[in-house]
Amino acid sequence: MAIPVEAFFLDPKAEGTLQQQIQRMIADGVLAQRFQAGEKLPSSRKLAAHLGISRITVTIAYTDLVASDYLVSRGRSGYFVSESAPKAPRFNLRAGSEHSHVDWARMIGRKFTGQRNVTRPTDWRSYPYAFIYGQADPTLFEHQTWRACALQALGRKDFEALTDDYYERDDPKLVEYILRQTLPRRGITARPEEILITMGAQNALWICAQILLTQRRTAVMENPGYSGLREILSQTRCNTVFLDVDRHGLPPENLPPERDVVFVTASHHCPTNVTMPIERRRELLERATHDEFVIVEDDYEFEIAAQSTPTPALKAIDQTGVVVYVGSFSKSLFPGLRLGYIVAPEPFIHEARALRSLVLRHPPGHIQRTAAHFLSLGYYDTQITRMAQAFRRRRNVMANALRQHGLASEAAAEHGGSSFWLSAPKGIDTGELARNLRRSGVLIEPGHTFFAGPEPDRSHYRLAYSSIPSARIPEGIRLIQKATAEFGHIQP
Repeated sequence: MAIPVEAFFLDPKAEGTLQQQIQRMIADGVLAQRFQAGEKLPSSRKLAAHLGISRITVTIAYTDLVASDYLVSRGRSGYFVSESAPKAPRFNLRAGSEHSHVDWARMIGRKFTGQRNVTRPTDWRSYPYAFIYGQADPTLFEHQTWRACALQALGRKDFEALTDDYYERDDPKLVEYILRQTLPRRGITARPEEILITMGAQNALWICAQILLTQRRTAVMENPGYSGLREILSQTRCNTVFLDVDRHGLPPENLPPERDVVFVTASHHCPTNVTMPIERRRELLERATHDEFVIVEDDYEFEIAAQSTPTPALKAIDQTGVVVYVGSFSKSLFPGLRLGYIVAPEPFIHEARALRSLVLRHPPGHIQRTAAHFLSLGYYDTQITRMAQAFRRRRNVMANALRQHGLASEAAAEHGGSSFWLSAPKGIDTGELARNLRRSGVLIEPGHTFFAGPEPDRSHYRLAYSSIPSARIPEGIRLIQKATAEFGHIQP
């Protein structure tokens, strides 16, 4: 029995090459048992004419399906569905009930929803003026070099790195290049036993909190500060003290008497972007040594600092081992990579490995090895140089536009990173301002998510330029100024 050619059609919205679409159509038909074993496929010539594509495309797709045992080739007779083709199991079961008989409101012991985190539309790329933080601009990333590294990681030489279960270990090549190439940029020296690969900085901060904090311990974090960390700390049920920052970051002299762990973003305070001076860093380290508390340093954006002479990390000047350092490749490569690392004394890393192995074993071996090749071949250095240059240009454009429209002072342009932290005129709720701006195609991030307390500050907002082209920035800033003026006019 022959499968009619009319059973095949190309979906204009389908992903992948034409060859891949044909393979997917046939494989799906076989797995769903619409195409039965022994049935004959249309000839390559006939199917190509029906779909309006090249015959060689169909022939290659058929050949790959033969290699996968979906099809068999029978001389001049053509291609047939293989007798041993994969089959998906089918069950004749009743449709499930639309309503659960479990009272989930009662059964859920701890809730993780309802957190005050930064949110953005899922279709944010469709907005012409998306000033949102932490998203990558694909035009700044050299896709071909990453693809080459991924293919190299898939090669026979690296096959064990791809397929092995590392248990608690990490890819030694990635660890080696982080130690040799990444950490020296921050003035940090370490041994392989003092580093752990994580699924991004968020995962690293969670590991730190789980190991260092209990219900009887006190954590200190910056206010405003990273909302993700605030929620992580709340889940540990520790006592959390929120310390207001000033124009130099966290002030060590204001630390509470009781503190066990201090979380700090010294190089780039989140979200204000201010940098902690070296004198204040030394004071914080001295207090940690004298009062016996631990510092967790989140160095999340050091690669794209605007300063010509970057300040060394706290970890770099730590002489007594009181700093646990958290780094990430999310900002320098792309956020979807979800690859970070912790650098800390060996006893801490030993516990961190054990905890990680209980939750996710280890980050995927292929991702680790691909990143290792990317570092070792010099592509990473090229990437961060390209990003730094582009961000510097965008920052200058945005700074000029903000000054032109009276939205920022000179001081706001002094700090680095990939965003501006701004204050709206008195009486303006930036959450409401953000909702109004969406109608004009502008996305901003209201600042209240960064503040602790039941009534957080609602007068600040963040504008990022990591994913918006320079040419769109001036018009976007003009629309923000226009909306701000109209908002102030209509408020009582």
